[in-house]
Amino acid sequence: MSQQMKWNSANDSVEELMDESSLLSESSDPPQLKSSASGISENEFSCHCCYDILVNPTTLTCGHNFCRHCLALWWESSQKNECPECREKWEGFPKINILLRDATDKLFGEVLQRRKAEIQANPKISRSLLAFQRYGDNLGRAKTTQHKGAGFFFSGVLTALTCVAVMVLVYHWSSGPVDQHDLLITKPVSHWTPEEVVSWLENLGPWAQLYKEPFQQENVNGRLLLMLGEEELLKSPYSIENLAHRRVILAELERVKALGVKPPQNLWEYKAANAGKSLFLLYALKRSPRLTIFYLYLFDYSETFLPFLHTCCPAVTDSDQPVESSFVSSQVDPSWQQWAEFLVKYCLLPYQLIAEFAWDWLAVHYWTSRFIIVNAMLLSVLEGCALWRLWMRARIRTLPQMMWSHLWKMLTQGFAFALLWPFVPQFVCNCLFYWALYFSPIINIDLVVQQLMHPETVAL
Repeated sequence: MSQQMKWNSANDSVEELMDESSLLSESSDPPQLKSSASGISENEFSCHCCYDILVNPTTLTCGHNFCRHCLALWWESSQKNECPECREKWEGFPKINILLRDATDKLFGEVLQRRKAEIQANPKISRSLLAFQRYGDNLGRAKTTQHKGAGFFFSGVLTALTCVAVMVLVYHWSSGPVDQHDLLITKPVSHWTPEEVVSWLENLGPWAQLYKEPFQQENVNGRLLLMLGEEELLKSPYSIENLAHRRVILAELERVKALGVKPPQNLWEYKAANAGKSLFLLYALKRSPRLTIFYLYLFDYSETFLPFLHTCCPAVTDSDQPVESSFVSSQVDPSWQQWAEFLVKYCLLPYQLIAEFAWDWLAVHYWTSRFIIVNAMLLSVLEGCALWRLWMRARIRTLPQMMWSHLWKMLTQGFAFALLWPFVPQFVCNCLFYWALYFSPIINIDLVVQQLMHPETVAL
């Protein structure tokens, strides 16, 4: 009640001042009337921050009035919703006092025009006003979300149904028949049956069908496969005279001997062989792609990083080069041209590397690759918007400090994941994996729309 009386008394006083200002405008002798209106002075319309005439006066809940830009500068520097004078917290988002603004425009029009021109020419004040207004827009959007009623309810129901659908799909996929390739990536090569050896050979490419029959006739199992060399492959009954084909088979044999099992050659095989690592990489690539790619370089160079680099930044070769020759070339160290292209993309567009890698796997993972590509594009837009906000708010100097804090945060989260991973059920990990893979792009679309469609704010 007392607060309402304060506002009423303030409005009455403003109306009286406006009446007096109208009398001043009707008089033919302004200096004489200005002297007669001795009750009006600039001090009564001054801001308690800059001690000058109020520009776009903003009234707080405590009753104090400040220039709009002064309040924005105070809010940005202190990051507190407090009155600069009495330190009382304001409620909601402060609005411009229209009556007081009209009164100051009539009484001090020339002074206000000069002050507004000075404020508009100051980029720091414009950025502060923009950030202050965006804070108010986000605050209003949050209140709207809290009171959406039925829309908010149905959104929650849709989210719950989506979670149920993910769990059902994970249960269905995990309870289905085990694929032959899933067995090969976990079963030791010395225990492979002749049928599994033929399956491994077919997985090398369509050209391997030419040599399927000799392996079946010789009944080659895992132990015999490990004993094969270049001379045996060149002689009868295999008779692999094509040098490129023979090099591919020998290169894969070397990898099988080194790992003891079949190396994963697609996303699902990699997930089956490295369940914890695949979940970690999926979330880490979203949060910090540069650190994640650097992690692969340090700890998984030959098996993951090298094929990733050759896929994203392929070497310049003849277009008529067969597929099997390109397979062998992807296992060698990259050239300096590949390294230069990779480092430029790594620093500027890390998500483009992920999109290019997914694009190369469209024939194998049709829909999954498209989800990854769309998600990489959305994450690139969000990263660009974050850098633009830092530039507009003149906080680009804080970027090294933010990078250090982000590095520390990612290291602690990765260490916590490594400790908790053995205790998390596989079913829960699969749910998290498929949620991040297929539903993360939908969430990022909403974030991008909020960033791009955010209403711009005029400084004055």
